[in-house]
Amino acid sequence: MTKEKFLTLREAAKYLRVSERSLYRYISNGRLKATKVGYWRISESDLEAFIREGMNVKKKNK
Repeated sequence: MTKEKFLTLREAAKYLRVSERSLYRYISNGRLKATKVGYWRISESDLEAFIREGMNVKKKNK
């Protein structure tokens, strides 16, 4: 049995190149699944599903 890896909001935001505030918005409107255990956590599989479904977000310019 393999354990699911969870990312913090900061890690997920960095991976997606969006702000943490954007992730809060996606979670609150139901576009992105997340679990709150003290802090919000997003499973890698839910993050990959979010990307596959076409997250339609603007990338931050760096």
